[in-house]
Amino acid sequence: MAARKIAAGLFVSLDGVVEAPETWHFPYLSAEMQAAVGGMYAEADTLLLGRATYEAFAAVWPHQSGEMAEAINGIRKLVASTTLTGVDWAGAELIGGNVLAAVKELAERPGGTVTVAGSISLVRALLGAGLLDELRLLVHPLVVGTGRRLFPEGAAPVPLDLIRSAVLPNGVLDLTYRAA
Repeated sequence: MAARKIAAGLFVSLDGVVEAPETWHFPYLSAEMQAAVGGMYAEADTLLLGRATYEAFAAVWPHQSGEMAEAINGIRKLVASTTLTGVDWAGAELIGGNVLAAVKELAERPGGTVTVAGSISLVRALLGAGLLDELRLLVHPLVVGTGRRLFPEGAAPVPLDLIRSAVLPNGVLDLTYRAA
């Protein structure tokens, strides 16, 4: 049994799109949603990011202020990438090579929750390897119509148990699943 919980959080549309939420998510941003996302970061002591999410976050968050920025900038960040040669965001470390083996080793060490933000390919790989303990989805009442989906056509079945659900006033569903 893992010593730490590995939990992923994603914004998703009704049609399953998780790609480029910055192009469709912001009309639904509310105090309640900020609290839900902030709660994910508050329970974490490590943030695990794929390359693309790292690059997007590192371009924005170091230049922000406020409670959320302090949480994200102050947390340990592990970046899963086979193409980056270095990272320069304060508190960030690069995981190269066998990312799944590194995450498995991380999960077996004592510590707090490891939160995966965005990082579609990384979340898919963790789910497929049985390394993801929780999947938190903020399902937006919107059909995006195009873009990468969390579960692509032909993906293997992944049984999940719903362990928490809430409806935010803006119609966003806050759902937390545990690996079955």
